[in-house]
Amino acid sequence: MIKTGDRIPSVTVRQVTDSGVHEVNTADFFKGKRVALFAVPGAFTSTCSAKHLPSYVKNADSLRGKGVDAIACTAVNDPAVMRAWAQAQKAEAVTMLSDGNGDFARALGVEADMSKHGMGHRSRRYSMLVENGVVKQLNLEEPGAFGISGGDHMLTQL
Repeated sequence: MIKTGDRIPSVTVRQVTDSGVHEVNTADFFKGKRVALFAVPGAFTSTCSAKHLPSYVKNADSLRGKGVDAIACTAVNDPAVMRAWAQAQKAEAVTMLSDGNGDFARALGVEADMSKHGMGHRSRRYSMLVENGVVKQLNLEEPGAFGISGGDHMLTQL
């Protein structure tokens, strides 16, 4: 499992932009930037939509004011779902990274089997502060919890 001080693995995800969906290598995405990254088990799910994503949207300006270059959200959802969720949540300040096959979650060691909830294999809920591809802070939630991975907590760590 990924830990503080580790380098982000090189995996292909898909970035949703106004011009479409683009393949992005995670090592390249994090290179030379300070990124607040957070992962949700699923777009449009209750806690993710009511608390997690909104906490980063609400704190976007403050995070940038503390030196964060980008705020990114990843989920094991396809790019179209990530785009629709961002639009529904008015999350223009957040870069959506679709991990549709769960490759990034597996490479980080945060994959979770949520089959009993009808969701298949997803990502655990977490947040990270990543500087130039290296994890500086890691906030991994216990299953079913939300707190330390939110935007409010990330802000206190900067």
